[in-house]
Amino acid sequence: MFEKKHEMIRKLAREFAENEIAPRAQEIDKTGEYPADLREKLIKSKFHCVTIPEEYGGCGGDYKSAAIVTEEIAAKCGSSVTQIMPNSLSGGPLIYFGNHEQKKKYLQGMAEGSLIGAFGITEPGAGSDASSIDTVAEKDGDDYILNGRKCFITNGPICDFITVFAKTDTKAKGVSGISAFIVEADWNGFSRGKNEDKLGIKGSKTSDIILENVRVPKENLLGREGQGFKICMGVLDSGRITVASQGLGLAQGALDEAVKFTKERIQFGKSIAKFQNTQFEIADMATKVQCGRHLVFNAAHMKDSGRSYTKEAAMAKYYCGELCNEISYRSLQLHGGYGFIKDYDIERIYRDSRIVSIYEGTSEIQKLVISGMVYAGK
Repeated sequence: MFEKKHEMIRKLAREFAENEIAPRAQEIDKTGEYPADLREKLIKSKFHCVTIPEEYGGCGGDYKSAAIVTEEIAAKCGSSVTQIMPNSLSGGPLIYFGNHEQKKKYLQGMAEGSLIGAFGITEPGAGSDASSIDTVAEKDGDDYILNGRKCFITNGPICDFITVFAKTDTKAKGVSGISAFIVEADWNGFSRGKNEDKLGIKGSKTSDIILENVRVPKENLLGREGQGFKICMGVLDSGRITVASQGLGLAQGALDEAVKFTKERIQFGKSIAKFQNTQFEIADMATKVQCGRHLVFNAAHMKDSGRSYTKEAAMAKYYCGELCNEISYRSLQLHGGYGFIKDYDIERIYRDSRIVSIYEGTSEIQKLVISGMVYAGK
């Protein structure tokens, strides 16, 4: 499954995460700001554009490579994963459905680091049920007029453009009347809500995006009219692999902290790593993390092989979303009172893990996807 290049990518990503990201993870969490110089280093490393084709300034890498990079970065800082979104949600719509002109303008801009993208499907009244979106795009000559509100948008406060999903046919039933548009942030009628104060991944900016009579040229229609739901689901399928990789990385980071702490913590005259209960906990945690790793890279391998991977991506996302929450909980428990103090990395990892089982499809949605495919014999 893995080639020499993958091991090299893991080595480079791990060294970068350990040397550049880990020393600043607490600072990022405390200030809620992502350091500009660290972002520049990420861009220079090209970890943010692994999956973008070389023609548009990216690495042209496979999804196994993107998953490796995501895992290694997440193991040191959950917030930093949102800095490499061009590999998944912000870049995916353009990579898979954009035309040459759109890719040249927006995808290349992200690869160069001059543009920040976002992905807008969720609304105040439409989360898991995408068919309930209220954002509307009305045809007006050669343009579309967009009105609506998107919420919980990662990079919302700082994005230069966003892929917006809106109804172009309000009479169509279900999801058949949804289309996708590339909307630039400096266009008239585009505004942003407040930067949300979140439980975790505090170095990632999140806000609402408000569209009030935003005029979008027809050139910024992504794909064809009515193809929006297909685009959305296609991008989410691949995005679930990277979110699963994020969960895997957070789980590995939590396990690493547990091993480190239990070796150092002395109770009853010896390291608590010497107690059988601790050893059993570590063994169980390590086994579960490795199970998650197999699910993630199996899904990535299937995608890279051109095979259907919807079920496998959902399984990886479901398992690893729950996994990072479980492993961070158990690691914090092994830390005892120290785990409740912000000086220890496990406190941050514990908070950062909570979002993974929620965004890009909750664990419950993944179960629906998985069970539906199992019943269908797929």
